[in-house]
Amino acid sequence: MNHATNFKVAVVQAAPVAFDRERTLDKLAKLAKDAASMGAQIVLFPEAFVSAYPRGLDFGAVVGGRSDAGREDFRRYWESSVDVPGPAVDRLSRAARANGIYLVVGVIERDLGTLYCTALFFAPDGGFLGKHRKVMPTGSERLVWGFGDGSTLPVFDTQFGKLGAVICWENYLPLMRAAMYAKGIEIYCAPTADSRDSWIASMRHIAVEGRCFVLSCNQYCLRSDFPTDYRTPFGNDPDAILCRGGSCIVDPFGNFLAGPNTEGEAILVAEIDRAQIVRGKYDLDVVGHYARPDIFQLHVDERPKKAVMIERDEAAAPNENPSPDPQRSSSATAHRAD
Repeated sequence: MNHATNFKVAVVQAAPVAFDRERTLDKLAKLAKDAASMGAQIVLFPEAFVSAYPRGLDFGAVVGGRSDAGREDFRRYWESSVDVPGPAVDRLSRAARANGIYLVVGVIERDLGTLYCTALFFAPDGGFLGKHRKVMPTGSERLVWGFGDGSTLPVFDTQFGKLGAVICWENYLPLMRAAMYAKGIEIYCAPTADSRDSWIASMRHIAVEGRCFVLSCNQYCLRSDFPTDYRTPFGNDPDAILCRGGSCIVDPFGNFLAGPNTEGEAILVAEIDRAQIVRGKYDLDVVGHYARPDIFQLHVDERPKKAVMIERDEAAAPNENPSPDPQRSSSATAHRAD
């Protein structure tokens, strides 16, 4: 595919309306429009934007016990999550199409009784490209999020280059980064919930290591962005900062093109010069001339892993339909991924 040489990208540093999916989608549609009006053609939203990163919640869990209140917290979280495909995916598709943008959004996806931290990808025509489920939830996230498998590690060949996402501390899995570099990722999206200085340093490292443009996007949220009955160790001062953001855009040489911003909600926009990727690969291609496959090799298993495998006799039960393809929205067009 021929790729545009210069274009603009945006990261949207904002808070959702926590645990309110529909109002969060309303806010997202407005912010996507604002980013597009600034010239952005690829727009990234933070990890778990639809509709909450449940910062500070313990979901009533201790070793050997769970509380009724914690179970209710999980129920509320599950109710505000996203079916893929489903109505929320259709709304995101419309937002991409209305603004003519590639849209990458962090959502909490539900599949039966399990929640996943997921990034969804949409094309400018509204087509649902696919999804990436976080393969390694961190710390207490493991209590409420399931684990993705190798079947959702896409990199999409778009008109602006190869686009993919690695979510939050997945970026500290060196072998996962290597797998994405091997797929040729050029626009490396890193939706996150980490606002530490060490995270910002990591984004510069990854941009240099992968010789790619890194878009890091975090929420900026206050106590007032959560419900009043939200049980949190951070107190009840409505102006207390629960996450300071730190979103940024970095070029293949580790230079900041925008941010990092820790001041408030913001849309950060930067112009991408694709020639910087090739200039960088001249002396560092970690899965090409700078690799040593005679010593080091990585095996990646992208086969889906299911807990229950059902095999049917071809002649049996003609009224039984197979499960729908989870990678496609009912209203969207599928695109090929690497």
